Amino acid sequence: MSFKSLAGSVFGPGTPAYLLRRLWQMLPTMLGVVLLVFLLFNWVGGDPAYILAGKMSSAEQIANVRRQLGTDQSYPMQLWIFIKQILTFDFGNSWSTGEPVSRILQTRLGPSLTLLIPMTILETVLGVGLALVIAFARGSLTDRAIMIACTVGMSISILVYIIVFQYWFAYKLGLFPVQGWGDDFLTNLLRYAALPILIGTLVSLAPSLRLYRSFILDETSHDYVRTARAKGLSERRIVWVHVLRNAAIPILTNVMSNLPALLIGAFLIERFFSIPGIGREVILAVEQSDFPVIKAVTVYVAAATMLFNLATDLLYKAIDPRVQLK
Repeated sequence: MSFKSLAGSVFGPGTPAYLLRRLWQMLPTMLGVVLLVFLLFNWVGGDPAYILAGKMSSAEQIANVRRQLGTDQSYPMQLWIFIKQILTFDFGNSWSTGEPVSRILQTRLGPSLTLLIPMTILETVLGVGLALVIAFARGSLTDRAIMIACTVGMSISILVYIIVFQYWFAYKLGLFPVQGWGDDFLTNLLRYAALPILIGTLVSLAPSLRLYRSFILDETSHDYVRTARAKGLSERRIVWVHVLRNAAIPILTNVMSNLPALLIGAFLIERFFSIPGIGREVILAVEQSDFPVIKAVTVYVAAATMLFNLATDLLYKAIDPRVQLK
């Protein structure tokens, strides 16, 4: 089965044309991101030759570094070099470690996803489940207590969660290791990543729960809910079948839009638990002015954001066939 027929059978007959059109529209947006990154790092970021050559370097050494980096060429040529680096996934070597940037991204992506995927699943399942429970008890003591707990949880910095959980659960009780990472996936997931996933889920659950609650309660005030009640449907069926399906679209929007941010936003957790992920690598790159790593992460996160937005639109159609892809 061809890609066109597969996409058409899953998402509708107009999906292949919509998909190609959206991919084509991404090109100018991506070009704008590339131009912005190029201008920031070449005009605002300063001369990288001084960073690499050191403070005690001579003019000849600085000129040699510029020649190796290609910064002695014209700006259009430097921009073309930058575009080729993006297309070939080759940003050269890290200035601080000498490791190829492509290898850094490949090796650091796995640990980040080991945190990101379980955190996203747990946050979504718990958030939606608790929001549905609250929908049954709107205005009750349970509803108010959960909302107060969410407000308090949102008011506490993630640093407090990390320090308190590391001290009690790792240091005092010895339930988890304070730091560490290995080569075995299951060991990393069940042993080293368990406490970071718990912290990340608790931190992100409070704002998500408040948001999902508002989505679900907003749906319960619509006419179709009153009609379903008039037909004699049980409240449980109304909420779980009808309300949840319509509230799934804004919930999906929130989940998908947060994925790129979660990939970078977990840098504090990765740093405190010594997890060799993308977030920790970004912190090290910023501290050491490692421009190749920063540029690569910036460009690819922007590309991932656009692809996630496209995937979100396609999932809209899968969830609700009434959605028209135009």
